[in-house]
Amino acid sequence: MKVIRDLYLGNRLFLAIGGVVCVFIFTFVLGAGYNISKMLFVLLFAVLLTDLLLLFRVRRGLRGERMLADKLSNGDENEISIYLESFYTVPIWLRVFDEIPHQFQRRDLEFNLFMEPGTQHTIKYHLRPVKRGEYAFGSVNVLVSTRLGLVARRFRFSSDKVVPVYPSYIQMRKYELLAISHRLTATGIKKIRRIGHNQEFELIKEYVSGDDYRTVNWKATARKSRLMVNQYQDERSQQVYSLIDKGRVMQMPFEGMSLLDYAINATLVISNIAIKKSDKAGVITFQDKIGSLLPAARLNNQMATIQEVLYNQKTAYLETDFSVVYSTIRRTISQRSLLLLFTNFESIHGLHRQLPYLISLGKAHLLVVIFFENTELRQLTDQTATTLKEVYHKAIAERFSYEKKLIVKELHKHGIQSILTSPEKLTVNTINKYLELKARNLI
Repeated sequence: MKVIRDLYLGNRLFLAIGGVVCVFIFTFVLGAGYNISKMLFVLLFAVLLTDLLLLFRVRRGLRGERMLADKLSNGDENEISIYLESFYTVPIWLRVFDEIPHQFQRRDLEFNLFMEPGTQHTIKYHLRPVKRGEYAFGSVNVLVSTRLGLVARRFRFSSDKVVPVYPSYIQMRKYELLAISHRLTATGIKKIRRIGHNQEFELIKEYVSGDDYRTVNWKATARKSRLMVNQYQDERSQQVYSLIDKGRVMQMPFEGMSLLDYAINATLVISNIAIKKSDKAGVITFQDKIGSLLPAARLNNQMATIQEVLYNQKTAYLETDFSVVYSTIRRTISQRSLLLLFTNFESIHGLHRQLPYLISLGKAHLLVVIFFENTELRQLTDQTATTLKEVYHKAIAERFSYEKKLIVKELHKHGIQSILTSPEKLTVNTINKYLELKARNLI
């Protein structure tokens, strides 16, 4: 029964049967007898039996395995590998079908390859998820045929595996490695000139060429009889909170991924950078009420906790209530902290409704409002209008773009820092702002 279940008829078999039937009809009409037809049927049966023997006489003709990470990274290209090893003693042709999760909506994932006897081959392809959650992979189906190609044998590997899609840990590792190797400027992160001295003293060391002469410690110099200087370090243990708006304004998609997921990915990266800079990182999510509140800390497992909190975020994209955020922060965060608010304002009137709460937050903490530029509107404003309809569209797009700039000015007028960014540059611009604020000793 297993042989019958794994047996597939090839196109060549149907062509051969059709050819024999045509010859049979032709000889029957001409009265030439049935000998030729019988010989063809016998020959076809012999070739078919030979093809079957070549495919099924090896009990374990092929070994395969799908290889992928235990979790996928949201918004990134994740590599998937299919390893194949042939145990046949004859060359084989393979058609490989991988049953990928339905979220990708792809039905064209097919690979065709040729394998020599006793060889191995690895197929590699990439998948880009755009939503967090669990993704169910099916089986890897392989149809094996010989040079004759009359029938094919099916193999199934790596059946039914569920893989979670987490916030972009690939981006997190990328920026972490760049920060360690001091190559952040290669990704667009600016090198910020430090203003003045930090207030946190680290140690006294011997003067070397290039040290600032204003840091000379004259008492230590007199005791050591050689020039000694004070060395300072970045102020540590500052609290950095990422406030993520999960309301309807964050539902807008960009390249298949919602603004909310872009904010979640950026939060993961900036939290990791803050901890590497010896600061404390925390997360608050909200819409009509507070979703999650993770206090800022610099524990060994803080990043793992942040990743789990971000992965489990659910939202109905309701209207955002900033009064809940203000009251929660006032009640739970007593130390002056850096608040990175990921939200979106499409109009100046939308800002004015929330501005009193933002001003109140800005009095007790260093608030940075991060909202998004509509890149599709930018495309409309950049193109040349040739018809009356295009002129109207361009004028409306310019009006909305102008309102975004008004929002930035309004926030600055009240002493609130802001970032207006496109979604793809969100992470880089957020890191730049964090490093800038650190360099200016504002946190």
